[in-house]
Amino acid sequence: MILELKRLFGNVFEEALIQEITRVGTLKEIPENFMMIDIGERIKGVPLMISGAIKISRENEKGEELLLYYIEEGDSCTLTFASEMGTTKSKIRAVSELPSKLIMIPINQMENWEGKYPSWRKFLFRSYQIRMDEMVETLDSIAFDGLEKRLLDYITEKKRVNGKNELQITHQNIAQELHSSRVVISRLLKKLEQTGKIELKRNKIVIT
Repeated sequence: MILELKRLFGNVFEEALIQEITRVGTLKEIPENFMMIDIGERIKGVPLMISGAIKISRENEKGEELLLYYIEEGDSCTLTFASEMGTTKSKIRAVSELPSKLIMIPINQMENWEGKYPSWRKFLFRSYQIRMDEMVETLDSIAFDGLEKRLLDYITEKKRVNGKNELQITHQNIAQELHSSRVVISRLLKKLEQTGKIELKRNKIVIT
């Protein structure tokens, strides 16, 4: 664990903090599509990502899901920190997009480290800023961009996170994450295929 911590955070955290993370943290390896935490569940720890990607989303009263952002190597989940400061129940859903490795830090360490380690405070502020920027981009996309552009941006981001040109995903899954209907998404995907941007296969999208 300590070698991975030093590789990713050696230039970010003090040596003493890295030693504390090693002492109290729990290294976890999770498979793809694993539900780490759901909305309303009790928060028991804060993740530091070593590898892989975790999809962070919200859900409305109708059960419609909205993708907020991904946390990847070297990241943590700012909304978990925010929840920790106000309540111990999660306001987000976190599901692994890829097989992932992470270090879970007990919640009770957070306040202590904020006062003890300047590097931890800087890490939190930087994480807040990055996540806020990503959520503003998500809101701007919903408010100002057409669905076709949002769909293309969604596919492009999926490609970046997964690191491959072939995405294993259904039209219904995309519709849920973009707050649309399967029929509309299928029509727009067909349009993108006709322009040569993608190729459609059964439950797959190939980015050309």
